[in-house]
Amino acid sequence: MLDIIQAAEALSGSIATIAMTFSIGLTVGLTGAIAPGPTLLATVNSSLKDGWLAGPKVAAGHALIEIVIFLLIVKGLAVTMQQYSRSIALMGGLALIAFGILTMRNPYFWIWWLSIGSVLIVSGLEAGLIVAAIFMIGHWSADFGWYLLVSSSLERGRGLLSPENYRRILGLCGIFLILFGIYYLGSGIGVVG
Repeated sequence: MLDIIQAAEALSGSIATIAMTFSIGLTVGLTGAIAPGPTLLATVNSSLKDGWLAGPKVAAGHALIEIVIFLLIVKGLAVTMQQYSRSIALMGGLALIAFGILTMRNPYFWIWWLSIGSVLIVSGLEAGLIVAAIFMIGHWSADFGWYLLVSSSLERGRGLLSPENYRRILGLCGIFLILFGIYYLGSGIGVVG
């Protein structure tokens, strides 16, 4: 009976970890997806001629590039980076705060992946490959959802989001990144468990 209880507790903890990891991946992914940049521009341009399917197509192409980046991190960088997890947490926290501030502008895809993206994947790998993959699934869910919304909005000929609401959402994403960066900094110096 004790084994069943322990197994149930372990499963419950795993489900909570998976749900939290997916939520973080989704939210962090959304902060990048809605920011003005080349992927959003490609979605807008493609949507004007191809309609609502352009959003998922652009997101799929974007995800293919990120799969390669994810695999590179998992195969090579993760081993090296795990040796320096405290320093990585500090750098990752600072990068999150910086990207939170820059979200109001135009963050750069490669800089994001070379800094905080790889840090988040390595953090997920500490809990296992499946957790890191779930982070990416959350991240891609944000990409697909946002770009589908953008392309559907353009196809309908009217904006589902006003410029004011777009700026509000972008501001909330920036605040989220800053708060998550502060949390990450705290975990790097041992303040947060």
